Amino acid sequence: MEGRTLLRDQAAPSASAPTGRSASQATGDEAAAKVELSKRSCVSCNSKDLQAMSEDSAKTLLEQVAGWEVKNEGGIPKLHRAWKVKNFAKGLEFFQLVAAVAEEEGHHPDLHLVGWNNVKIDVWTHSVSGLTDNDFILAAKINELKLGDLLSKKKATAQE
Repeated sequence: MEGRTLLRDQAAPSASAPTGRSASQATGDEAAAKVELSKRSCVSCNSKDLQAMSEDSAKTLLEQVAGWEVKNEGGIPKLHRAWKVKNFAKGLEFFQLVAAVAEEEGHHPDLHLVGWNNVKIDVWTHSVSGLTDNDFILAAKINELKLGDLLSKKKATAQE
């Protein structure tokens, strides 16, 4: 992927400001945090130092990956997100874009094309049976993909 031409320049900042800070200060801090996460690279999942993160850490990072939720499946927390695509072929194109980012990062999500236009992605670190920074890094990079021509105008929810 030359120069990441498939990626947007920056994630959109949040419009809400946490208590105690001005809206512009909070927006700038949140935008910087989102850009930082998407600019990081995944580390090897074979590292013996890699450990699953706490639920609190996951909640903090979840704020930086809009549209994603943490789902618990069989005792394993996973990042999950769903989209509606225009048609089956657009779903396959979507997966090609995600696959390019996943290969570059060496971190591979579970991809599901359900029905003819429902795309779902689950991300977690298999080697630790939980969530690590890698999962949030990959989710942030997926969020930056230019998907507008692939997506249906009717949006999917994370619960789908």
